[in-house]
Parts: sequence; structure tokens; C-alpha cells
Amino acid sequence: MIFYRLATFFLISFILSTPAGAAVMPADFDAGRNRLIAYMLSHQLTAQHFAHKSLDDVAPAAYDLYLRQVDPRKRFLLREDVKKLDVFARRIDDELRRGLVVLPDKGAAIFDRRLEQVRKMTEKILADGFDVNRGDTLELDPKKTSYAADLDELRDRWRRILKLQTLETYITLVEEAQKKPAEEALNHGDDTGGESTGPQAGEPGSDRHPDLDPELWARAMEKTRKKHDRYLERLQRQTRQDHYNQFFDAVSRAFDPHTTYMPPASKEDFDIHMRGTLEGIGALLREEDGLIKVVRIIPGSAAERQGELQAEDTILSVSERGREPVDITDMRIRKAVSYIRGPKGTDVILTIVRADGTKKVISITRDVVQIEETYVKSEIIKDTFGNKIGYIRIPTFYRDFAASGPRNKARNCTDDFRAELWKIHKKKARGLILDLRDNGGGSLSDAIAISGMFLPGGPIVQVKNSLGDMKILADTDKDILFKGPVIVLVNKFSASASEILAAALQDYNRALIIGGDHTHGKGTVQTIVDMNRNLPLLHRKKYADLGALKITI
Repeated sequence: MIFYRLATFFLISFILSTPAGAAVMPADFDAGRNRLIAYMLSHQLTAQHFAHKSLDDVAPAAYDLYLRQVDPRKRFLLREDVKKLDVFARRIDDELRRGLVVLPDKGAAIFDRRLEQVRKMTEKILADGFDVNRGDTLELDPKKTSYAADLDELRDRWRRILKLQTLETYITLVEEAQKKPAEEALNHGDDTGGESTGPQAGEPGSDRHPDLDPELWARAMEKTRKKHDRYLERLQRQTRQDHYNQFFDAVSRAFDPHTTYMPPASKEDFDIHMRGTLEGIGALLREEDGLIKVVRIIPGSAAERQGELQAEDTILSVSERGREPVDITDMRIRKAVSYIRGPKGTDVILTIVRADGTKKVISITRDVVQIEETYVKSEIIKDTFGNKIGYIRIPTFYRDFAASGPRNKARNCTDDFRAELWKIHKKKARGLILDLRDNGGGSLSDAIAISGMFLPGGPIVQVKNSLGDMKILADTDKDILFKGPVIVLVNKFSASASEILAAALQDYNRALIIGGDHTHGKGTVQTIVDMNRNLPLLHRKKYADLGALKITI
């Protein structure tokens, strides 16, 4: 991603949203709120997007993207369902302009009905078991398959899917079982001697079909059943609002792949990624069998300082001081996290169960959590001749755009990089390796500033807006902070601002680029439009957070 800040009426700073402030996640479906979002999308996308496409132009693509979001692998909808939804494809532009959208409701109703039918048919399929001697084929690429013609074809498709999953699980279990005796023999120093005669009939690898191990096959069936149940449960938890959010995002992405609608929770996650900080307790969580479990505690966080929360603890309920606890069992992890996060200095009370079954209530005072994986890191390495070589990794070009002013202490990529570069300079490194692998971009201003630390001034990148106006963004500081040789590491996931930095150093003959055959290839600039900004005060009070748009400008 590249973000370029423009001083116009609609281009808004990044805002930190927390559960204690304005609503982050709409509690219930609000038809009026969705009508307002639809209306705003129809005006802001067409007015601000670089290409100035009309809704008529993008409606077919928006419909196709929506269908792919609803049933991406064509495992639920029938051809007759798609035919019913096709009618609404021609109305998308008019519905958005009026703010009266029908497609998400129709799509949700049809999908929910098919989901229940699939749940019942797959229960029977798994109860009946599979004929492993029957040869079957299954096309896994959704682009090469069509929607099922009827329920019989859908049932057979699911039979093949579940059979394949069970066979794959069984093979894994067999391989694990075969490894154990070999590992035990190695640990005990056993040596049977002789030569291998290869697989025998009835063993994996022979020409004859192997006899199934009943115990391993039963375990494989059970694993498939549990995995499938969890998959359907996740789909059943989709709300009516989720379908609307998918539709709004499909309309946005129809303009180009980097233009997206971000509902409030996604916007909050995006802000956290850009800042590298959040306000909460500092625990990495996962959802497992309907329970919220702690994966690890982030070093230096509030949870680590408090000392009682541990990895593998299960969180049963969450409450604020003086309020009733909220049960988060069987809750979607995103919603559970929204209860646990909160403003610095506030207390959150967690009811937890340890791995040994012990139940406990603990209180943690929330604080700013720094996500260290986000930040620039450096070290000194030595080559084969003992020369010191600096190594700096930039995971992303991060910056907290909401923080401003002379007392702004928020971390940003430029300041952190300058500090790490100075450390390397003081240790008399003869060269530098700059690692941009897997860096998907971020703040354009930081990419330009870091480029300038190696250059004596000059143009870095040229941008063009929708009016055709060209602007050169240059390094205006003639100071060079590092004069030694530089290698830049890239791969196919190095994108956007990473590509600008690498290209600038290459074009000025300042660095050698090493890595994959190509980088990602993204040459567009986005800005964030906060959809709550500039709303009349009465509307802001009436509706929950509308989310944000990331628009290619």
C-alpha cells in the first residue's frame, strides 16, 4: 500500500477507535445506516477515484465480486440461485444511488437456506462413510467448475470433497504412525540390518490398494467431521451486516483491487497495522472449538506485567469494573477482541480457565501495546573476511497519521530507520543489507524520506492525479547518512512503497537489488476517507460508525 496525504475536504486522518469511544462495531443491523453507506459510496467512489468510473461501468464487476465473496468455491449455491440473483446485477447502480440495496438480503437468504441443506446432507455423507475403492475426481479450481445444477449434483460434490479431506488426513496419520517406530529405534540405537525390499502388497506404496487401518481410518473420519463442523459453524455465524459489508467491499473493489470498503473493525485493524500499536492487554488470541484461547503474551505488555494471564488459558467472560460480565464463549473472535481492547488506563476483568481446569478471575489495566514485529530492526553481521556488515529490516512503512504536532511521540518508520542506521554507522559497518522482503508498503512519505538518506537530493517518484496533474516528490535534503555499498533484498511480496525505495536506489546506482525475478508491481496511491467525517452532527449521533474507504487517487 502507498498512502499519500492530500489537504482536501474528504481526505481524512487515521483515527484510533476503541470500544469506549464512538461505537466501533454496530451492535445490531441498522437499515438506515446501510442506506447511508450505500448512498455515500455511490458519490465518493465516483467523485474521488483516480479513474472516475461510473457506477454503470463497474456494476457487472461488482456483482461478480459479490458472488465470489458469498460462495467463493461454488459449494453452496445452485445455478437456479445464481439465476435469481442475476436479476439484481442490473440494478446495483440505481440501488446505490437511491441508498436502497436489495442484493445482500436476497443473497443472504438464499445462502442461509443452502447452508442448512448442506449441513444436513453432509451429516448423512459422513455417517454413511466412503467407498475408498471407488475412483473419484474433484476439480479444486473454482474458475474451472460451475455451480451445481441441482441438489443431487451438490450432494455428490460434497461427497468428493469430504472423501478427499478424509483420505488426506488418513495418509497424514499413517505417515505419523510410521515415523514413530523409526524414531524410537533411532533413539534406542537399534539396527535391524539387512536391505529394504520395498513396500509389500497391502502397504502404502504398493501397486495393490492398501488395507485401511480401522483405527486410523476412524480417527481420520472424526477429524474430518470436526473440521467440517467448525467450517459450517463459522459460516452460520455470518450476520446480515456481514453480507452488506461484503457487498459494499465488492462495489469498492470493482473500481480497482486496491480500493476497498473497511467496516469499523477492519478499519481499526488497519490503523493498528499502520501504527504498530494498540490499546489493550497485549495477548495474542485464537478461536478453538468455540472458545477464545491465549496463544502467547506479548513481551512488555500489560498482561505480562500483571503476570497472571498465561498461554493456553481460555477466556470465558470479559467485563469492565462495575459492569456485568459478557460471556464470550461461542463468540466470534473479532467481537471478543473488541470487548478485551480498550483505552489505556482502564481495567478489564477476565474470567479464565487454566489448562488444568482451574478457574480464576483476574484484572488487567490496559495500556499501549507495541507490536514489535512491525518496527524496523537492525543487527551487525560479519562476512567471511570478518568485515562488519549492517542489516536493517523494514517490515512495513508505518506511521500514526492521527498523531501530530511538536509533542508527537508516536513511532514512525523514518525516525526508527534513522536511529538504526546511526547505530550501524557507529559500529563502523562497511556495507548495508536493506531487507524489504514481504514489505507490502505503507506510508509514501516514509519511503521517500528513507530513500533520501542514501542520496544527495533529487526526484524519487512522480505521481499523477485524476485530472492529469503531475507532481514530483523529491529528496530535498542533500545530506547522505550512509555512504557505503548497499544491497536491497526484495521478493514478489515487496510492493508499493517498497518498490519505490528499491527503484530509487537502483536508478541512482546507489544499491544492488537482489531477490526474486520481480516484485509485486503496484504503482497506485491510496488515501483513507473516514465516512463519519463531515457528516451532520445529528447523523453522527444517530448512526454507529460507518467505517472507511481506501480509495485509489
